[in-house]
Amino acid sequence: MSETAGAPATDGAVRLGLKAGQAVQERGYDHDVDHDLRDEVEDLIGAEMLDEHDVDVVDAVLLWWREDDGDLVDALVDSLVSLADDGVVWLLTPKAGSPGHVRPSDVEEAAPTAGLFATSTVKPSPDWTAIRLVSGRGRR
Repeated sequence: MSETAGAPATDGAVRLGLKAGQAVQERGYDHDVDHDLRDEVEDLIGAEMLDEHDVDVVDAVLLWWREDDGDLVDALVDSLVSLADDGVVWLLTPKAGSPGHVRPSDVEEAAPTAGLFATSTVKPSPDWTAIRLVSGRGRR
């Protein structure tokens, strides 16, 4: 997908499988998130992302997570509170070799404990990796 005159870039958001009109919640926001990716997501869905205090049902959750952020299982369980039955959690972690990088084995251990299963990994931005997590009922 290339950017055309007047059209926003949405490559990273498209890699996350997001679509116009979807409700997306963002969790784990901090100064180091990829602001360009955030803008792409909001441009694509046509709205601002909801924050972790919103209780509306959402189609997707973007969870920014770093190695020292605490208990990953708890964060994943919290991300399910507003998620639709067929919704997706995108766990965004700093790329390998970067400060805060989360080992794949940590995700593989935490996800099933939270009732989630990893289905794919994409690179939506230069500095972040995204792991697609779905619940057993939404597994595809």
